[in-house]
Amino acid sequence: MNSLETKNKLFLPSVIGEKSKDLDEIIQSIDDHYRERIEQKIDNKTGKPKTYLDGTVKERVIRPSKKRLNLIQSKIKDRILSKIELPSNVHGGVKKRSNITNAKPHQGNKFVFVTDLKDFYPSVKAKKIHDLFIELGYNKQFAFYMTKLTTWKGELPQGTPTSTHISNIFFLKTDYELIKICEENDITYTRYVDDLTFSSPKNFQHLIPNLLSIVKKSGLKISYRKTDYQGKQTVTGIRVLLYKIDAPQKIIEKAKLEIDNHPSCKPMSNYVESIRKTNR
Repeated sequence: MNSLETKNKLFLPSVIGEKSKDLDEIIQSIDDHYRERIEQKIDNKTGKPKTYLDGTVKERVIRPSKKRLNLIQSKIKDRILSKIELPSNVHGGVKKRSNITNAKPHQGNKFVFVTDLKDFYPSVKAKKIHDLFIELGYNKQFAFYMTKLTTWKGELPQGTPTSTHISNIFFLKTDYELIKICEENDITYTRYVDDLTFSSPKNFQHLIPNLLSIVKKSGLKISYRKTDYQGKQTVTGIRVLLYKIDAPQKIIEKAKLEIDNHPSCKPMSNYVESIRKTNR
């Protein structure tokens, strides 16, 4: 699949083992193959809903695909998207990588810069996805099916098997630009879906405008509320320290309660252990 000639001849229905007639029927009735629900955005620090300055609660739209389309999208993810190589800097939606592996490379670095992509999935429009797969060397029919079967209402829906993978591939060009400037300046860079983290043993504040400029070239917006440069940072929910990484204090306290109360299921304790074992 790495060969440009092979890519150009691929017929997506055959790759995922589906009849084109069945896929065409799904595309024609695509609205019937999604659900939609609205969730409040919760502040991780307070546990309360996030609000705008006027007090309005912030919300996100979740659009999971229904069973038949979800199965097709899972095949697209497993047989096509997961075969496209991603750099080691990318941790979200990648097998054997997590928010923990995303935070670990920044351990011991004195200066940390974090930023966030605003409305990441909704900002990746259907036309961008179609053009992306043409640019990657796939034929027009392949790009047509890929776009129609993974987008809804003209954008990447949050809550499907394919959205994180496609967003990763869409951001690849930007990732490689960031990797280049970071390697040249002794900066560690990782990305976990829409969370970008940069760190270094030396002050690199003067380079932040350059980094943000590269991100903005992608056409995506930056959430300046989640943009911060300082010594001590929480990276994708993990405390990054000089000689170790650890869970936030509130998670540690919940884990202690699990141990004290002896429940059969201990998700918080297991999570803390999975973080701490990286320090051994």
